[in-house]
Amino acid sequence: QTSLSIWGWGSLGLVLFLVTFGPFAIFYFAFYILCFVGGGFVVTLLFGKSNSEKYLEQCEHSFLPCTSVGIPKCIEEMKREARPIKIDRRLTGANIIDEPLQQVIQFSLRDYVQYWYYTLSDDESFLLEIRQALQYALVQFSARSKETDWQPYFTTRLVDDFGTHLRVFRKAQQRIAEKGDQMKDQAEELVDTFFEVEVEMEKEVCRDLVCTSPKDEEGFLRDLCEVLLYILLPPGDFQNKIMRYFVREILSRGILLPLINQLSDPDYINQYVIWMIRDSNCNYEAFMNIIKLSDNIGELEAVKDKASEELQYLRSLDTAGDDINTIKNQINSLLYVIKVCDSRIQRLQSGKEIDTVKLAANFGKLCTVPLDHILVDNVALQFFMDYMQQTGGQAHLFFWMTVEGYRVTAQQQLEVLQSRQKDGKHQTNQTKGLLRAAAFGVYEQYLSEKASPRVNIDDNLVAKLAETLNHEDPTPEIFDDIQRKVYELMLRDERFYPSFKQNVLYVRMLAELDMLKDPSFRGSDDGEGESFNGSPTGSINLSLDDLSNVPSDETVQLHAYISDTGVCNDHGKTYALYAITVHRRNANSEEMWKTYRRYSDFHDFHMRITEQFENLANILKLPGKKTFNNMDREFLEKRKKDLNAYLQLLLNPEVMKASPALAHYVYDFLENKAYSKGKGDFARKMDTFVNPLRNSMRNVSNAVKSIPDSLAEGMTKMSDNMGKMSERLGQDIKQSFFKVPPLMQKTYSDPDHCRVAAPIDDNVDDNIPLRVMLLLMDEVFDLKERNQWLRRNIKNLLQQLIRATYGDTINRKIVDHVDWMTSPEQVADAVKRFRDAFWPNGILAETVPRRDKAIRMRTRVAGKTKLLEVMPDELKHIIGAETTRKGILRVFEMFQHSQLNKRMVYVFLERFLETLFPQNKFPELFNKLHSRSKQMQRYKQRLHSTQAPSLQKSLLVSHIRLLMHL
Repeated sequence: QTSLSIWGWGSLGLVLFLVTFGPFAIFYFAFYILCFVGGGFVVTLLFGKSNSEKYLEQCEHSFLPCTSVGIPKCIEEMKREARPIKIDRRLTGANIIDEPLQQVIQFSLRDYVQYWYYTLSDDESFLLEIRQALQYALVQFSARSKETDWQPYFTTRLVDDFGTHLRVFRKAQQRIAEKGDQMKDQAEELVDTFFEVEVEMEKEVCRDLVCTSPKDEEGFLRDLCEVLLYILLPPGDFQNKIMRYFVREILSRGILLPLINQLSDPDYINQYVIWMIRDSNCNYEAFMNIIKLSDNIGELEAVKDKASEELQYLRSLDTAGDDINTIKNQINSLLYVIKVCDSRIQRLQSGKEIDTVKLAANFGKLCTVPLDHILVDNVALQFFMDYMQQTGGQAHLFFWMTVEGYRVTAQQQLEVLQSRQKDGKHQTNQTKGLLRAAAFGVYEQYLSEKASPRVNIDDNLVAKLAETLNHEDPTPEIFDDIQRKVYELMLRDERFYPSFKQNVLYVRMLAELDMLKDPSFRGSDDGEGESFNGSPTGSINLSLDDLSNVPSDETVQLHAYISDTGVCNDHGKTYALYAITVHRRNANSEEMWKTYRRYSDFHDFHMRITEQFENLANILKLPGKKTFNNMDREFLEKRKKDLNAYLQLLLNPEVMKASPALAHYVYDFLENKAYSKGKGDFARKMDTFVNPLRNSMRNVSNAVKSIPDSLAEGMTKMSDNMGKMSERLGQDIKQSFFKVPPLMQKTYSDPDHCRVAAPIDDNVDDNIPLRVMLLLMDEVFDLKERNQWLRRNIKNLLQQLIRATYGDTINRKIVDHVDWMTSPEQVADAVKRFRDAFWPNGILAETVPRRDKAIRMRTRVAGKTKLLEVMPDELKHIIGAETTRKGILRVFEMFQHSQLNKRMVYVFLERFLETLFPQNKFPELFNKLHSRSKQMQRYKQRLHSTQAPSLQKSLLVSHIRLLMHL
């Protein structure tokens, strides 16, 4: 029905259309539609043509050049001649720096880019862009460097970072020592422990990944170089990724990584140490010390192999006459070295290390050091002071020291007063009043009923002293009677000096005084070995693991005489040498050897024994010096005769019995070894004008720095008033006596786990050399862990030394030296050394092959021997021989681990960049770059686990309080 209706309606519409318009209407309709469409097309075409013509007219007057066909254009460009490239060679503004820098840039591009780039293209525009980018970065770097103050970096931050590194290493060694034999690989364990301590000390950063993983190290350097390029390059050049990546790889892998690897190589450092002290001759005694102290089997085996090789060579020689005796002595020396190495290797492999405490408990006879010698010796006094504090007798020792200082100061002030009275200046009452106040201070501090602790002495003597103080003027000798009683008490009371000689502290004191000797080498660990026949000497300075005593048996007989003289020439210095033949007999054996001494050795030995044993000064007379013609044969024979008479008088049994402690000095002088002078050349020269003040300064600097608080405050005021009327000498002595902290403060206020900070002590930070020297001595010799009296004594000694050497201009001199180090001449010299090291003769240096292990081990032994040899004897006398030896070997051992050396190099590099770019937040950047450290993650986990219970507890308490409130 629907379809019928549609057709119906359609048919009806068609019929009506035809009826209305006629039969031709349909053709007209189609024609009209066609005309409409055609007219619209024509109008559109005409409108577009007119607009296009207008646009083309505008393009003819535009800035764009006419386009040409692509291929002909390329051919035309290729046919054009290359225009010369002009490069601005100015970088830093100093020609002496710019020239080697330009050579470094040229060599870097040639060896790292050009050799492969020219295989791809001859167009140098890319190379020019890289060169211009490098030059622009160097210009910006130079500008930043000129604006930077380098003095704090070199004098504070660099020293602090080195001290912190050494402190971390020392703490790591202590932890490993506490673990004992639990670890398998000590070197690997040391590295892991080192970075554990580092993260505990630094708190926010640990560099273990950068120092132990080559992949992470390369990534760190790439990131660091990219940051530097972002800072130094213009934004447009930095956005060019291809060029940026090339420059980054050249800097990180071509320059920084090889440089860091070389600086952190232990073998390179050892060679550099030997080169720096190349003028110092290796000492036989120092060499044997290193062999006996070595805990590295590789070192011992390398020395043993070399000695065996030399031994075979000497045995193969065909000699006769005088040379045969020399060769026999060399063979005996090499046999002795081999035997020492074998013994040490056996001990290390068996694990039979000597325990110091047990050894001291079961020890035989030891050298006896008199109490009066202990009280005036820096090193010995600190051990006796520690022992007296353990036994509760420190009050007696402090009283004796304070009285000694009071006497010296009173004598000085009275002498100054007398000189001023002669000049007509009267200040008698004021000076005596101040001395009376000081004497009352001593009395109240140690002898009154209120004193705590109080010196227990005869009440009659105390009452007599109190009456004298109340009715008479004070004198320097006012405390002498009581001081003498206190000395006798310390000397004879079993609680004090007699027990101290049986304590392990006494053994350690002898080790620090270098008074523990090994009279004969024993080849086995159980001690059942014979003295090796033919050895140069068995008397070698040892550490605490090889303790033995100097023979003190009365049956030992010692005879010596000068058998020959000669003239030697050593490095241009001519001097006479005396050959001493020594015979030593006891009940079971007899020994004979020869030793060689100069006249200066005799002179130093004479000064030492006459200073310690004053009665010998009237008995022994050393032949006098002669400045001219002192190498004549007649003169040498006469001096030989006089020195022989000196020796015979010295070895007289009556003289030896009168001074029992003299035997140690005689044995030490006559042993076949290099004589260790008690005073260095500088000290002997200084004696010419410091002898009149030696005793007073020794008492003041060694003893009196221990005044307690209450006495120090009152006497400081006294010293200030007396300074107005004293001469310069008296003022210096008072300052060294009064202006010191109290001795009773045993501990030092510095946490164990913290960085070495800038303010290390009062009145130290503004004195650059004192600060540097004290900080290094603290960390190298571990002074903060020891008696603080010794540390203050060293501080005052360093202050006096610096003041006497440079005066008040020392800081200015250091600033000038830093300016000199950063001057164009020195910078140019450093760039030239870098250029010559990486490109010798303009050719890229090949990778140096790793040296043989035996050679590297022998280099280590040579480096340690050189360091021990170069240490001055004065340093041993100040802090002790054993402490000096351990400190020097600790520093040397720290440089024997490449991972730890890398850590130190990266720390220096980071501080350098922080100083150079203070506005760029480099500390935060380095913390982020090192954030993936495994040690850091473990530390945070431990920290979180330790803080979690306390946090939970605080939350629980807050909830309980909230519930109670509700």
